[in-house]
Amino acid sequence: MASETQAAASEHAVGMPQLDFATFPNQIFWLMVTLVAIFFILNRIVIPRIAGVLADRHDTIQRDLEKAEELKKMSVEAEEAYNKALADARVEASNIVAETKADIQKDLNKAIAKADAQIAAKAAEGEVKIKEIRDDALRAVQKVASDTANEIVKAVMPAASDAKAVKAAVTARLKG
Repeated sequence: MASETQAAASEHAVGMPQLDFATFPNQIFWLMVTLVAIFFILNRIVIPRIAGVLADRHDTIQRDLEKAEELKKMSVEAEEAYNKALADARVEASNIVAETKADIQKDLNKAIAKADAQIAAKAAEGEVKIKEIRDDALRAVQKVASDTANEIVKAVMPAASDAKAVKAAVTARLKG
């Protein structure tokens, strides 16, 4: 019995069972079975699923890129339309400004013409009044000069005073 215990101890003392050459064919068989099972599981289940996910991601990315390109085109078109509308609005604004300036200038010219006409009318009225005042002043000067000359002639020569001759002499003298 002691020898059996020693033989059992010596069998167990060999070391790791994976390194026991007596079990290599059995280990190699199960290794091959496991590798074949893993290969079929990967080949039939896992790889197709990963390929499907990658294909879906690729399709999604491709659709997103196409959509982004379409949106880029739309944004370029929108920017062009905006720039055209902005240019048209600027042209329209400058036309409105030009029309408004022309209207204001027309109104200003009318107002200036009206003011000029009023000034001319007032000037004409003023000239008429000045002429009337001058004529009145000239008549008053003639009357005063005539009266004064008559009085002087009466004072100097009381017998020879001729009012018509004095008036004619004063008129001749005032005319120059």
